[in-house]
Amino acid sequence: MGQYIPSTKEEQQEMLAAVGVDSVAAFYENVPDSVLLKESLHIPAGKSELEVRQTMEAMSRQNKVFGTILRGAGAYQHYIPSIVKYITAKEEFVTAYTPYQAEMSQGILQSIFEYQTMICDLTGMDTSNASVYDGASAAAEAIAMCRERKRTVALASATTHPDVLATMRTYCYGAGYELRVVPEKNGRTDTEALEQALTADVCCFYVQQPNFYGNFEDGTALGETVHQAGAKYIMGCNPMALAVMKTPAACGADVVVGEGQPLGMPLAYGGPYLGFMAATFAMTRKLPGRIVGETKDADGNRAYVLTLQAREQHIRREKASSNVCSNQALCALTAAVYMSTMGPEGMKQAAGQSMSKAHYFAQKLAAIDGVNVLNQGSWFHEFVTEFPVPAQKVLDALAAEDILGGLPVKDGILWCVTEVVNKEQLDKAAAIIEEVCASCN
Repeated sequence: MGQYIPSTKEEQQEMLAAVGVDSVAAFYENVPDSVLLKESLHIPAGKSELEVRQTMEAMSRQNKVFGTILRGAGAYQHYIPSIVKYITAKEEFVTAYTPYQAEMSQGILQSIFEYQTMICDLTGMDTSNASVYDGASAAAEAIAMCRERKRTVALASATTHPDVLATMRTYCYGAGYELRVVPEKNGRTDTEALEQALTADVCCFYVQQPNFYGNFEDGTALGETVHQAGAKYIMGCNPMALAVMKTPAACGADVVVGEGQPLGMPLAYGGPYLGFMAATFAMTRKLPGRIVGETKDADGNRAYVLTLQAREQHIRREKASSNVCSNQALCALTAAVYMSTMGPEGMKQAAGQSMSKAHYFAQKLAAIDGVNVLNQGSWFHEFVTEFPVPAQKVLDALAAEDILGGLPVKDGILWCVTEVVNKEQLDKAAAIIEEVCASCN
């Protein structure tokens, strides 16, 4: 491996001479001698490529990779066509992440523009940004978009993912705003409680669709209630569910956010992911991060540029409404390639299979004596079940058979089924659970 500093020793001495010193140490002559490092850092000797590979492979063998995954809760195992990985791995896309020089960055700018266009198609919204770090930060940034001088309270449904709620609380605390949680009722937002919570100082209401328990909320009715109180309406959506459900735009959403991981990104131990954000035209200038627009160059050719960005987002942090000026460009490109490869029909099929298989599995579990499926009404591909035995006992039995069970929650276990799980795997899981429940009777 070459040196990190590309200049030669002679070039380094020439530069030192130009600034009037004879060594790098001379730069630190004003630093107290007591804090200077006088000995080596005791870093172990370097390893060969073969030794590094063997060490890393030994570490990787400690990981447990399950053959069947029945857990979601914000990160989902979907099938990713092989072309997605090969396109995004091309050297042309491994570029500097800040495309300020449009004339040098047309490729990456166009890829972001195409991603934005697809997000708008998926959500029905008017505009999209170039993405942010993850779904939780997108939700928190959406609240920041809705803040007003006299409206200093944000509302969020109790059916929101706990990690998203925690992130929103952190952002609101830092900005001096209050986050209030609207209670749930039977696994969905309590509409009466929402009406009472929508006081004159509320700037927005956030609801997850489908929610943390997998249930579909009445998005249109919630939006109407929020707008009647003069507040903004934020929807946090699973992008895979958007392929089959009513668009947030049709529900009256002002801002739409979500975790983009289902769009071609593997689970990858929790990242990197991306947070997508879309909004109405009226909210466009409040979108954080980057927005790529289409224009024409001096010769009339189509061109792409960063647009509608306040300088405060980059250099005047104390004046900025948001300090997110970066984006997950490679993850956004991955999402764009995935959506292009799958197409509308492919995504509908993936979403439809996930939903139908989840309902099949729920029916299998409901048939087991003592097992109760809590989800009622319409739900997507996640559901909660109560058991007559400790949840951990069920999960341990499944893990012993190479199956990652659902996520333990207060009322039981939150299950998730996607299109990659087949009927035989679901039948096997149900049989194991039935055996566990029967053994405790």
